[in-house]
Amino acid sequence: MQSQHQPDRPIGPEPRSSRRLARLAMVLALLWPGSAFSDRLTVFGAASLKTALEQIAEAYEAKNGTTVDLSLAGSSLLARQLQYGAPADVFISANAAWMDWAQSRNLIAAETRIDLLGNSLVLIAPTVAPPAVPSLSLQNTSALLIQVQDRPLAMALVEAVPAGIYGKSALQHLGLWDQLQPHVAQTDNVRAALALVARGAAGLGVVYGSDVIGTPAVTVVDRFPQDSHAPITYPAAATHDGQKAIDFLNFLSSPIAKEIFVGQGFTVLVE
Repeated sequence: MQSQHQPDRPIGPEPRSSRRLARLAMVLALLWPGSAFSDRLTVFGAASLKTALEQIAEAYEAKNGTTVDLSLAGSSLLARQLQYGAPADVFISANAAWMDWAQSRNLIAAETRIDLLGNSLVLIAPTVAPPAVPSLSLQNTSALLIQVQDRPLAMALVEAVPAGIYGKSALQHLGLWDQLQPHVAQTDNVRAALALVARGAAGLGVVYGSDVIGTPAVTVVDRFPQDSHAPITYPAAATHDGQKAIDFLNFLSSPIAKEIFVGQGFTVLVE
C-alpha cells in the first residue's frame, strides 16, 4: 500500500506547471486584497470546508469588523501557493501531510498549529439517476463495476489531494482499487468530484461525509470503514505570528465556529 504521508516527489527539475504557478503566485501577491488593506484577513482552506468557512467568515466579520477573504482549493494547490509567495494569514489543510510539508518549509508558524477537525469518507451516487443495481455497496464489487461502466467514479486527485489520497488508500484496503482504477475520473478537489456526481456525469464518487450535507442531488451508497484509511484530520495554523492571524485561528475553536462545523458534518477535535 502506498504511504499516505508522501504528498509530493520533488525529484529532478521543477515541472513547467510549477513555474507557471510561481509566476501566478507573484501576481497574486501584488493583487490579493489582503495584501493591501490591514482590515482584511486571507484564509487558505481545503475545498471541503467551503460551506462551513463561509458561515464562519460571516460570523467573524460581524464580530470583529475584519473582512475575511477565503481561498478554497485542494490542500496541495494551497500549499504550493504558499511556497511561491501567495499571501495568506491562515492555512487549513485536509490532511497532516500537506501541513507537515508547509511546516518543513517554514511556511507556517509551527507553534500555532492545531488539529482542528475530523471527517469521514463515503461512497455516493447521483440521486437523479439511482444506482443501476439495488444491492450497490462496497461489498458488491460486480455491482460497483456495473455502476461505473458508462459513467466514471469521481475522486479528487489520488496522488496529491487529501480526499483522493484517503479514497485510494481505502479502496486498496478493501481490495477494490485495481478493478475500479480504470474507471476513475480525477478532479482538482473533492468538491469538483461531488459536483460531477450531483450532475449525473459520474456514476459514483468518493467524498467526505461532510460534503453530502445540504446536497440532495447525491445519495450515500455506503460508508468506508474508519480502519480502511488513515484518520482524516484537518490541521490549521497561522502562517505568521501576527495578532490578526492568531485571533482568527482562536475563533475557529470558539463555540460559534464549533457549532457551524458540527452542523456541516465535521467532528471537532479541539477543546
